[in-house]
Amino acid sequence: MSSFTIYPAIDLMNGTVVRLKQGDPKQKTIYSNEPDLVARKWVNLGATWLHIVNLDGAFEDQENKNLSAIKKILSIEKNDQIHFQVGGGLRSLDLIKKTLDVGVTRVILGTLAVEKLNQLEAAVKEFGDQKIVVGIDAREGMVRTHGWTVHQPNSALSLCLQMKELGIKTIIYTDINRDGVGGGVNLEATSQLAQKTGLEVIASGGIYKESDIVAVKSAKLPGVIVGRALYEGSVDPQSIFKLQETD
Repeated sequence: MSSFTIYPAIDLMNGTVVRLKQGDPKQKTIYSNEPDLVARKWVNLGATWLHIVNLDGAFEDQENKNLSAIKKILSIEKNDQIHFQVGGGLRSLDLIKKTLDVGVTRVILGTLAVEKLNQLEAAVKEFGDQKIVVGIDAREGMVRTHGWTVHQPNSALSLCLQMKELGIKTIIYTDINRDGVGGGVNLEATSQLAQKTGLEVIASGGIYKESDIVAVKSAKLPGVIVGRALYEGSVDPQSIFKLQETD
């Protein structure tokens, strides 16, 4: 592993930057009404990727509700040096194409990847495996979709193996129990998924302090998504983004 990426999370609801506790919209904290300024801040501090989630799309199929905010983020200075991954409510090939066409580096598919395997396969064939990432969100090892509100019969491992068969190379794995509450990533489960599937598995959910990020890097995982810890200052961005440098 020659590189490690820290993905600052910019979660959008109604045009504002928020974080949810364990994915519950009733446990929401609003951090900013200006998503583009938040994006610029993380980039200026050393971020090379931004992880953007349209939560309104994930929960309500309102894919256009945060379109203006996403376009503002994409228009920030240094745009040509930054990569953007966007997810939330992308449940059709048309929406995937529209999202990629506005300048997004790659899209994150969740519900579609579980419920519409034929469309996922078509997306990989049409746009390529570098443009399509699958987000797998699980509680107690079992997959959830539709903004974590719908239980699925799949285990995270079985779904990962299914995704690999369809040509997916990269997974974002979120342990819902850890998300937004600190306490560290579920490193054991995340590492096992990577080892048993051979996929690139980006860790998500539970980062609270710098040592949590170091643990992910030490486990030879390719990257980690950091949300609340950045917004509430339990990690120092100037310090953590230096962890991306090759040892």
